[in-house]
Amino acid sequence: MVIAFNKYQGAGNDFIIIDNRKDSFNQSDSVLINRLCDRRFGIGADGLILISNLPGYDFRMSYFNSDGFEGSMCGNGGRCTADFAMKLGIGKDKVTFKTIDGIHQALRVGDLIKLKMNDVKEPKIIGNNYFINTGSPHYVLFTTGVEKIDVYSEGKKLRWSEDFKPGGTNVNFVEVENNGIFVRTFERGVEDETLSCGTGVTASAIASVLSGHFGSGPVNVRTRGGDLMVDFKVNGKEISDIWLTGPATFVFSGEIGV
Repeated sequence: MVIAFNKYQGAGNDFIIIDNRKDSFNQSDSVLINRLCDRRFGIGADGLILISNLPGYDFRMSYFNSDGFEGSMCGNGGRCTADFAMKLGIGKDKVTFKTIDGIHQALRVGDLIKLKMNDVKEPKIIGNNYFINTGSPHYVLFTTGVEKIDVYSEGKKLRWSEDFKPGGTNVNFVEVENNGIFVRTFERGVEDETLSCGTGVTASAIASVLSGHFGSGPVNVRTRGGDLMVDFKVNGKEISDIWLTGPATFVFSGEIGV
């Protein structure tokens, strides 16, 4: 079988995106998904995304981590998928689609894609740090010297901490800068640092306001893969009207035999 695919990256967070509207891809084949994401023996990516038909919406987005298994919401993946769908002629400059965590809208604004994230309710404090679910669970630690942190080793220690059982968590190391924050993320499912993580950036930006580092959104976010921006409104223990904005860049398209 030959699979046609598109490769995208959003601030360095990269994805294989497949048009599965004819339902030809076996999404239960975790071994195949893992192999396609392998950077030595496959195409190489942090995750794989399928778009499929869904009545009442422009499409359904299904996201799989590079381990081969379906993951929780992926913010950068959502922005890249929206760009891909628009280029297919779906929804033009605005799309509405469903993912594992609910309904999302995305808009094209110049060269950027804005993705509306779901509301966040009752962020928690665990070990003096914020634990926020932005469609995926994220532990946010504010510290200094983030550029020098061994994110793989330190993130792995916390990823399966007792506090986050049974599913574990993503871990974000955040440094406050003059005009925003710098974020590095250990991403579960990838089981390594990614160059950026959309849901992690969103959680970190929210935490930076809740902790008093900034008075309100929007918050500018720097990652190793590029710059993003998160805007939102805080109303007590509920954060709403959350928008993640950043680049969604087509890299190449191709076919692979499996």
